[in-house]
Amino acid sequence: MSTANDFSPIRPPTRRRVQGFAGLGRAAALQPSRRQDRANLPPSVILARFKPGKADPLKVLEVLLECFNSQHTSLNKSVSHKTRQERADFLRRFFRDLKVKAGFKTLPDPRNLGERHIRAMVKVWQAQKLAPATIQTYLSFLRGLSMWTGKHGFIRKPADYGLRPEEYQRHEYAQRDKSWSAQGVNIDALIAEVCAYDRYIGASLRLMQAFGLRRKESVMFRPHRCVVPFEATGLSPQQHQADQYLRIKEGSKGGRLRFVAVDSAAGMAALDFARAVVDSEDGHLGDPGRDLRRNLRRFDYVMEKFGITASERGITAHGLRHEALIRRFGDEADGEAPPVRGGGPLLPDKDRAARQAVAEMAGHRRLRAAGPYLGPSAAMRGKPQKGPTGAEPDLAGPA
Repeated sequence: MSTANDFSPIRPPTRRRVQGFAGLGRAAALQPSRRQDRANLPPSVILARFKPGKADPLKVLEVLLECFNSQHTSLNKSVSHKTRQERADFLRRFFRDLKVKAGFKTLPDPRNLGERHIRAMVKVWQAQKLAPATIQTYLSFLRGLSMWTGKHGFIRKPADYGLRPEEYQRHEYAQRDKSWSAQGVNIDALIAEVCAYDRYIGASLRLMQAFGLRRKESVMFRPHRCVVPFEATGLSPQQHQADQYLRIKEGSKGGRLRFVAVDSAAGMAALDFARAVVDSEDGHLGDPGRDLRRNLRRFDYVMEKFGITASERGITAHGLRHEALIRRFGDEADGEAPPVRGGGPLLPDKDRAARQAVAEMAGHRRLRAAGPYLGPSAAMRGKPQKGPTGAEPDLAGPA
């Protein structure tokens, strides 16, 4: 529950340009800065100025976003600027759609949002045939809004709104192999073409292939400064895999720190190439003439130019992350292929250890996070599918 004491206002964007990226969307209009006349006031005092039934509901929503949008809904931490922008964008659209799509003549004050409003919008989403992941995200954003207004538990489980399991239940394991090699792509040749066109993006792709980095992580990576000896990682001696490790924090989800071992000749070659591309010891793999947002746009443009899209080649840049993580599973499982590549069942202990290594390399805390790259575990594949009673199997895999 948020209080005045743990409230941390969003800092206004700075005009100062620095080599270190500020983060995608930090200056976006969808993330309002806190006004000076409210800087030292707790949210309850600010909201008291807006009387329910008299104040403009959209203005109240803006105040709530100003006060709470930086906060995580369940943990005592702030969320990324991307999440703030997406959450603000959705909530504004949600209230507009209550009138435009759900047929309400007047908008409710966000503090007076009722179950009939939620149910009406869920019917709209059903009619639009939104993906299960999208519906889960929307309900999560509404759950955050209800917490901001002190209505904990107001947003119920998807099934309580009449949603069928197939409409909201996400498959948390890979149903097909999204790696480049699975699509018959000559990976080295294609990356070489990209390198010849744009060396920064080519270097990013090579790091993604070797270490399983995300797009943003690779663009923000500093190949000189962010490589550390094992002794500097803080890992236990039992976790020693290599003498050098990549230190990944900038651009990672939630700013979570992880270390990835430089334990192969291919990885060392990718790192050497990246070091040759940057123009300083502190340089990152984004073109220094562009800010982060423009570098990410440039990345996407180059992917389209070389046909690295799902529609043209059946691949995306993220498929290189799949490539690296699937390879890691094989290394840990004595050469066995994961289920997504048709691999047979492994002994539970070996399967779990291999999945744990993949999850850690990917920067996830939960073991089941390996599922979207590898497919279901042996234990998961042994579960019965939906029976005549309509019961659904647990798709989460091992916790």
